[in-house]
Amino acid sequence: MLHPLEQTIRQTLRRESLAGAGDRILVGVSGGADSLALLHLLAALRGEISLTLIAAYVDHGLRPKETPAEWACVQEAAAVLGINSVRAVADVHGRAARQKLSLEHAAREARYQALGALIRQQGANLLAVAHTADDQAEEILLRLFRGGGRKALSGMRMRAGHLIRPLLATRKAMLLAYLRDQGIGYCHDSSNDDRRFLRNRIRLDLLPLLELDYDPGIRQALLKTAANLREDEDLLEQLLAARWEAVVTIEQAVEAACPIARLDRSPFRGLHPALQRRLVERLLWTLGAVARYDHILAVLEAARHGRTGSELHLGQGLRVRVRRDSLEFSYPLGKGPWRGRLARP
Repeated sequence: MLHPLEQTIRQTLRRESLAGAGDRILVGVSGGADSLALLHLLAALRGEISLTLIAAYVDHGLRPKETPAEWACVQEAAAVLGINSVRAVADVHGRAARQKLSLEHAAREARYQALGALIRQQGANLLAVAHTADDQAEEILLRLFRGGGRKALSGMRMRAGHLIRPLLATRKAMLLAYLRDQGIGYCHDSSNDDRRFLRNRIRLDLLPLLELDYDPGIRQALLKTAANLREDEDLLEQLLAARWEAVVTIEQAVEAACPIARLDRSPFRGLHPALQRRLVERLLWTLGAVARYDHILAVLEAARHGRTGSELHLGQGLRVRVRRDSLEFSYPLGKGPWRGRLARP
């Protein structure tokens, strides 16, 4: 007989179309409570839903005294459940130094890169991670502090491409209760106690303070706000999709490795400012550029009032040339920084 939480996750998988018969799921398992709970919950449902699971552990190279015990914990849990386990090593310090990233940012990028490689190696079609409702509340505050817009504040999605988050509506306390009920042990990641990381300060200090002195229901309020914003985001995405082809043309230049994009100024100026921002953001992503807020604003100004022949330099070699009827986006010398204009006005 299924545990009540297993029944809840079964309903979530079906309602949100997260996984179904024949899916091969790589499960990110750190050895901590959340990820081990996810592994056991999916394992309890694999026979009924016909899933194949692989437990995947990523060694970030940050806690050499703890990682052997974590990997052993993952291997043991997987063996008991009759699930294969795999391990990958990520060079977080190297990535952080090369790309001038924080350790948090570098670890996240390295982890997903390593898991992506394991997905291909294992022939999986889904990656399951153990983000919880508590993680969602923390993420919303984190994005608010970083100046995120509506899309960012809508939070993480239960499904984003091949990535699924079956526990995103589940509180961590429920997972801990499940582990106690099932007699399942887990490891503690000491980096989660390190207050150098903003996310940890939000979890350990800010949210408890808000609950104690301001509103005991702050987490639920954040989740409700994110849910409302997600619905708004879905509508805006539909509106943008309906107008994209009328405004943007992307072509692969014969002699260039990078595509060239053209934005038609006249129909673009007729869009609502919210759609204009979203369209520019998506266009920059499509071209492999970072959609920085100041760059988006610069493109908006060029599309509305830019002088013919003027140029924008958006970093990593991306140039935007202002023409009378359009903006032309290109990497004339390929991706990489360089100085100088394309041509004189």
